[in-house]
Amino acid sequence: MSAAPVNVYVVDDDEAVSHSLRMLLESVGLSVETFPTAQAFLEHAELSRSACLLLDVRMPGMSGLQLQESLRRRGLSMPIVFITGHGDVRMAVRAVQAGAVDFIEKPFHDQDLLDSIHKALAQGSAQRSTVDERDQVAARIKTLTPRELEVMNLVVEGKPSKIIARILDISTKTVEFHRSRVMEKMQTSSSLDLVRLVLMAERPAPTAAGTDNVVPLSRSR
Repeated sequence: MSAAPVNVYVVDDDEAVSHSLRMLLESVGLSVETFPTAQAFLEHAELSRSACLLLDVRMPGMSGLQLQESLRRRGLSMPIVFITGHGDVRMAVRAVQAGAVDFIEKPFHDQDLLDSIHKALAQGSAQRSTVDERDQVAARIKTLTPRELEVMNLVVEGKPSKIIARILDISTKTVEFHRSRVMEKMQTSSSLDLVRLVLMAERPAPTAAGTDNVVPLSRSR
Protein backbone atom coordinates (compact mmCIF):
# COMPACT_ATOMS: atom_id res chain seq x y z
CA MET A 1 0.00 0.00 0.00
CA SER A 2 1.36 3.40 -0.93
CA ALA A 3 2.19 5.83 1.85
CA ALA A 4 1.12 8.76 -0.31
CA PRO A 5 -2.51 9.90 -0.39
CA VAL A 6 -4.34 7.66 -2.84
CA ASN A 7 -5.47 9.37 -6.03
CA VAL A 8 -7.01 6.33 -7.72
CA TYR A 9 -8.55 3.11 -6.44
CA VAL A 10 -8.51 0.31 -9.03
CA VAL A 11 -11.05 -2.50 -8.58
CA ASP A 12 -10.51 -5.31 -11.10
CA ASP A 13 -10.41 -9.09 -10.62
CA ASP A 14 -7.78 -9.49 -13.38
CA GLU A 15 -4.41 -9.21 -11.61
CA ALA A 16 -2.53 -8.53 -14.85
CA VAL A 17 -4.89 -5.68 -15.74
CA SER A 18 -4.62 -4.18 -12.24
CA HIS A 19 -0.82 -4.34 -12.44
CA SER A 20 -0.69 -2.66 -15.86
CA LEU A 21 -3.12 0.04 -14.71
CA ARG A 22 -1.01 0.69 -11.62
CA MET A 23 2.13 1.04 -13.78
CA LEU A 24 0.37 3.42 -16.17
CA LEU A 25 -1.10 5.64 -13.46
CA GLU A 26 2.06 5.74 -11.36
CA SER A 27 4.02 6.74 -14.50
CA VAL A 28 2.12 10.05 -14.51
CA GLY A 29 2.55 10.65 -10.78
CA LEU A 30 -0.72 9.24 -9.46
CA SER A 31 -0.84 7.17 -6.27
CA VAL A 32 -2.76 3.92 -6.75
CA GLU A 33 -4.28 1.19 -4.59
CA THR A 34 -5.72 -1.98 -6.15
CA PHE A 35 -8.44 -4.41 -5.02
CA PRO A 36 -9.44 -7.75 -6.62
CA THR A 37 -13.14 -7.51 -5.72
CA ALA A 38 -15.77 -4.93 -4.91
CA GLN A 39 -16.21 -6.45 -1.46
CA ALA A 40 -12.49 -6.13 -0.71
CA PHE A 41 -12.69 -2.49 -1.71
CA LEU A 42 -15.64 -1.83 0.62
CA GLU A 43 -13.94 -3.62 3.51
CA HIS A 44 -10.44 -2.17 3.24
CA ALA A 45 -10.44 1.12 1.30
CA GLU A 46 -10.70 4.44 3.10
CA LEU A 47 -14.00 5.47 1.55
CA SER A 48 -13.76 9.00 2.90
CA ARG A 49 -10.63 9.71 0.87
CA SER A 50 -10.67 12.16 -2.01
CA ALA A 51 -9.97 9.67 -4.78
CA CYS A 52 -11.21 8.46 -8.15
CA LEU A 53 -12.52 4.91 -8.53
CA LEU A 54 -11.43 2.99 -11.63
CA LEU A 55 -13.89 0.13 -11.72
CA ASP A 56 -14.37 -3.01 -13.82
CA VAL A 57 -17.99 -3.84 -14.64
CA ARG A 58 -17.98 -7.65 -14.44
CA MET A 59 -16.33 -9.23 -11.40
CA PRO A 60 -16.96 -12.27 -9.16
CA GLY A 61 -19.58 -11.52 -6.51
CA MET A 62 -20.61 -7.88 -6.53
CA SER A 63 -20.41 -6.30 -9.99
CA GLY A 64 -19.08 -2.85 -10.70
CA LEU A 65 -22.57 -1.49 -11.23
CA GLN A 66 -23.70 -3.01 -7.93
CA LEU A 67 -20.72 -1.41 -6.18
CA GLN A 68 -21.68 1.94 -7.70
CA GLU A 69 -25.20 1.51 -6.31
CA SER A 70 -23.84 0.47 -2.90
CA LEU A 71 -21.74 3.64 -2.72
CA ARG A 72 -24.74 5.72 -3.77
CA ARG A 73 -26.89 4.22 -1.01
CA ARG A 74 -24.18 5.10 1.52
CA GLY A 75 -24.23 8.69 0.26
CA LEU A 76 -20.66 8.48 -1.06
CA SER A 77 -19.87 10.64 -4.07
CA MET A 78 -16.53 9.20 -5.21
CA PRO A 79 -16.14 9.89 -8.99
CA ILE A 80 -16.13 6.65 -10.99
CA VAL A 81 -14.60 5.69 -14.33
CA PHE A 82 -15.79 2.28 -15.59
CA ILE A 83 -13.62 0.02 -17.71
CA THR A 84 -14.96 -3.16 -19.30
CA GLY A 85 -14.31 -5.75 -21.94
CA HIS A 86 -17.97 -6.75 -22.02
CA GLY A 87 -19.81 -3.44 -22.10
CA ASP A 88 -22.95 -2.59 -23.96
CA VAL A 89 -24.98 0.56 -24.52
CA ARG A 90 -27.48 -0.29 -21.78
CA MET A 91 -24.70 -0.79 -19.22
CA ALA A 92 -23.04 2.48 -20.21
CA VAL A 93 -26.29 4.43 -19.98
CA ARG A 94 -27.08 2.93 -16.57
CA ALA A 95 -23.60 3.75 -15.25
CA VAL A 96 -23.55 7.34 -16.52
CA GLN A 97 -27.11 8.03 -15.39
CA ALA A 98 -26.05 6.88 -11.92
CA GLY A 99 -23.24 9.43 -11.93
CA ALA A 100 -20.23 7.73 -13.55
CA VAL A 101 -17.77 10.14 -15.17
CA ASP A 102 -16.98 7.80 -18.08
CA PHE A 103 -17.47 4.27 -19.42
CA ILE A 104 -14.48 2.95 -21.39
CA GLU A 105 -14.29 -0.32 -23.30
CA LYS A 106 -11.16 -2.49 -23.46
CA PRO A 107 -8.84 -2.26 -25.27
CA PHE A 108 -8.45 1.46 -24.74
CA HIS A 109 -5.81 4.06 -25.51
CA ASP A 110 -3.77 4.97 -22.45
CA GLN A 111 -4.27 8.69 -23.01
CA ASP A 112 -8.05 8.30 -23.24
CA LEU A 113 -8.06 6.56 -19.87
CA LEU A 114 -5.75 9.16 -18.32
CA ASP A 115 -7.93 11.97 -19.64
CA SER A 116 -11.01 10.37 -18.06
CA ILE A 117 -9.25 9.89 -14.72
CA HIS A 118 -8.03 13.48 -14.62
CA LYS A 119 -11.57 14.60 -15.47
CA ALA A 120 -12.90 12.50 -12.59
CA LEU A 121 -10.33 13.89 -10.16
CA ALA A 122 -11.19 17.46 -11.22
CA GLN A 123 -14.90 16.72 -10.76
CA GLY A 124 -14.24 15.32 -7.29
CA SER A 125 -12.21 18.39 -6.36
CA ALA A 126 -14.97 20.72 -7.51
CA GLN A 127 -17.55 18.73 -5.57
CA ARG A 128 -15.44 18.89 -2.40
CA SER A 129 -15.14 22.65 -2.81
CA THR A 130 -18.93 22.90 -2.98
CA VAL A 131 -19.30 20.74 0.13
CA ASP A 132 -16.74 22.88 1.97
CA GLU A 133 -18.65 26.05 1.07
CA ARG A 134 -21.93 24.46 2.18
CA ASP A 135 -20.36 23.57 5.52
CA GLN A 136 -19.13 27.14 5.97
CA VAL A 137 -22.57 28.54 5.17
CA ALA A 138 -24.22 26.08 7.57
CA ALA A 139 -21.84 27.16 10.32
CA ARG A 140 -22.69 30.84 9.71
CA ILE A 141 -26.44 30.13 9.81
CA LYS A 142 -26.03 28.47 13.20
CA THR A 143 -24.68 31.76 14.61
CA LEU A 144 -27.95 33.58 13.85
CA THR A 145 -30.41 34.29 16.64
CA PRO A 146 -34.03 33.08 16.17
CA ARG A 147 -35.10 36.62 15.26
CA GLU A 148 -32.22 37.04 12.80
CA LEU A 149 -33.20 33.73 11.20
CA GLU A 150 -36.79 34.95 10.81
CA VAL A 151 -35.61 38.17 9.19
CA MET A 152 -33.21 36.32 6.90
CA ASN A 153 -35.92 33.92 5.72
CA LEU A 154 -38.22 36.82 4.86
CA VAL A 155 -35.42 38.68 3.06
CA VAL A 156 -34.74 35.54 1.03
CA GLU A 157 -38.45 35.40 0.14
CA GLY A 158 -38.08 38.89 -1.30
CA LYS A 159 -39.97 40.80 1.38
CA PRO A 160 -38.98 44.47 1.85
CA SER A 161 -38.16 45.74 5.32
CA LYS A 162 -41.56 47.45 5.82
CA ILE A 163 -43.41 44.20 5.09
CA ILE A 164 -41.04 42.23 7.32
CA ALA A 165 -41.70 44.71 10.12
CA ARG A 166 -45.45 44.22 9.71
CA ILE A 167 -45.19 40.42 9.63
CA LEU A 168 -42.97 40.25 12.71
CA ASP A 169 -44.75 43.12 14.48
CA ILE A 170 -41.53 45.08 15.03
CA SER A 171 -40.31 48.45 13.80
CA THR A 172 -38.65 48.94 10.43
CA LYS A 173 -35.58 50.23 12.26
CA THR A 174 -35.37 46.99 14.22
CA VAL A 175 -35.70 45.00 10.99
CA GLU A 176 -32.84 46.96 9.46
CA PHE A 177 -30.71 46.29 12.55
CA HIS A 178 -31.33 42.54 12.35
CA ARG A 179 -30.83 42.58 8.60
CA SER A 180 -27.47 44.25 9.05
CA ARG A 181 -26.47 41.63 11.61
CA VAL A 182 -27.55 38.85 9.24
CA MET A 183 -25.44 40.26 6.43
CA GLU A 184 -22.47 40.59 8.77
CA LYS A 185 -22.75 37.04 10.14
CA MET A 186 -23.39 35.53 6.70
CA GLN A 187 -20.41 37.50 5.34
CA THR A 188 -22.26 39.07 2.43
CA SER A 189 -23.42 42.56 1.51
CA SER A 190 -25.87 41.58 -1.24
CA SER A 191 -29.39 40.23 -0.86
CA LEU A 192 -28.91 38.19 -4.04
CA ASP A 193 -25.79 36.57 -2.66
CA LEU A 194 -27.63 35.90 0.60
CA VAL A 195 -30.32 34.06 -1.41
CA ARG A 196 -27.64 32.00 -3.15
CA LEU A 197 -26.04 31.03 0.16
CA VAL A 198 -29.33 30.05 1.78
CA LEU A 199 -30.44 27.98 -1.21
CA MET A 200 -27.07 26.24 -1.21
CA ALA A 201 -27.44 25.41 2.48
CA GLU A 202 -30.94 24.00 1.95
CA ARG A 203 -30.00 21.81 -1.02
CA PRO A 204 -29.14 18.21 -0.02
CA ALA A 205 -25.76 17.04 -1.24
CA PRO A 206 -23.74 13.94 -0.39
CA THR A 207 -20.48 14.54 1.43
CA ALA A 208 -17.26 12.62 1.18
CA ALA A 209 -17.99 11.11 4.56
CA GLY A 210 -21.26 9.67 3.34
CA THR A 211 -23.82 11.85 5.08
CA ASP A 212 -26.14 14.53 3.85
CA ASN A 213 -25.59 18.10 4.93
CA VAL A 214 -28.99 19.72 5.11
CA VAL A 215 -29.59 22.90 7.02
CA PRO A 216 -33.29 23.06 7.90
CA LEU A 217 -34.59 26.61 7.80
CA SER A 218 -37.95 27.41 9.35
CA ARG A 219 -39.65 29.50 6.72
CA SER A 220 -41.63 32.46 8.01
CA ARG A 221 -44.92 32.97 6.26
